[in-house]
Amino acid sequence: MQNEVVTSASAPVTPAAPHLRRVLRRGDLVLLFVVAVFNLNVVPSIAANGSVTVWLWLIALLLFFWPQGIAVIELAHRYPGEGGVYLWAKEIFGDFHGFLSGWCYWTNNMMYVPTVMLYFVGVSVFIVGEGHRSLADNKFFALSAAILLLAVLVVLNIIGLGVGKWINNLGGVGTLVAAAVLIGLGALVWTRFGASVTAADFRIPANPRFVLNSFGVICFGLVGLELASVMGDEIENPRRILPGAVAWGGVLSGFLYIGATLTLLVGVSKQDISVLQGIVQAVSHMAARVGASWMVAPFAFLLSVSIAGIGSAWLAGSARIPFVAGLDSYMPAWLGRVHPKYSTPYAALIVHAVVSMILVIVNFSGAGVQETFQKLLSLAVVLQLIPFLYIFGALLKIASSNSFVRARYSRPTLLFAGGCGIVTTILAIAVAFFPAAQITSVLAYELWMFGGTLLFIALAAFFFFVYGRRKAARKLAPAEQAG
Repeated sequence: MQNEVVTSASAPVTPAAPHLRRVLRRGDLVLLFVVAVFNLNVVPSIAANGSVTVWLWLIALLLFFWPQGIAVIELAHRYPGEGGVYLWAKEIFGDFHGFLSGWCYWTNNMMYVPTVMLYFVGVSVFIVGEGHRSLADNKFFALSAAILLLAVLVVLNIIGLGVGKWINNLGGVGTLVAAAVLIGLGALVWTRFGASVTAADFRIPANPRFVLNSFGVICFGLVGLELASVMGDEIENPRRILPGAVAWGGVLSGFLYIGATLTLLVGVSKQDISVLQGIVQAVSHMAARVGASWMVAPFAFLLSVSIAGIGSAWLAGSARIPFVAGLDSYMPAWLGRVHPKYSTPYAALIVHAVVSMILVIVNFSGAGVQETFQKLLSLAVVLQLIPFLYIFGALLKIASSNSFVRARYSRPTLLFAGGCGIVTTILAIAVAFFPAAQITSVLAYELWMFGGTLLFIALAAFFFFVYGRRKAARKLAPAEQAG
């Protein structure tokens, strides 16, 4: 382990190391955090479990989100450079753990990005009016629209973050405006007609089985602060602007999540909330009550922009993981290629998009849309949180070392943040295996969850121990023959 403060990038460097442009500024990062952390598309899935989830939000914000912010700032200061969760785990726990961390971070987004595309389709049909909302149930239309959006996002991000970042920024603005409209309508309805939510709704239910799953989704919804460090080589002066951007992005996201959950419950009873269209459903219901039904279409447009930004942010950020792994030779080297004109990791972006397109297509041949959405989301929760075991474990290992050198935070702060974070992460992973209310077959769900988790970990081991060693052996053979 390296405890000293690193003053230069720790990512792999070769004589021909690809150069990425530093185009992200403080405002870009704050909006990136908002669009990546605050995802309105997970709110209906959580709010469907009732007002008791507000307590879970507060617990997760205190014991997971706050430690996450400390971890991101501390580790980005010690180990700057492209790679984020991949780089940090590699530096502190070794090459395989770094690869596994990055692999899980990447593959979870292969499932999450398709859910974002489907969510976009479900919301965007509200733009064209009441008579066309049934288009969301048309498989050909939904599939075509989802693939078209994904292709557009890939092209814009290949052209470069200098262009692609504006999709993220528009998504951040769209998220803020959509959340403000949602919360504002909720406050207006509350003022005129009173609250449909009572104190009894905040009590823990007699059977908390479905609520348990939502805690994992809540922690999943709060990840994203580490995304900027995944693109560390593309931030202008990261040590100066990253801490403030993390703070502002975190405060805004926490406020918006709790406000949106409460507002959704004011607008629609938890029994009637759709996990795909719940936000627009709530706005439509509340707007009709205050005589402003005209605002549903503009709101759906704003939310669609926000969802496109979410897809762009996670597509661009997670594609940097196979890019760095390609440079490290644990995955095919061509994944580490940079576009000769735009200086972006185009090969990794294309591979990510192709796999996501396949999963979008598979989505339409399985169970019902809401059940499929929930199954993909739950497995994404598990894979997404595995890297956070390494992130919080890194804080504990750094702080407990006899050769500890302070970087941004003191030893007690790192120990407390690391301890709270790792316990909360383990709990969130465990409860994700409890089926949500939308699941019809518990056996099929558990097979999907356990089988999917083991499959992706096994694939990581294959690429690292089998593919990586074979590639290293091929490189050594010519040298031995020459000797």
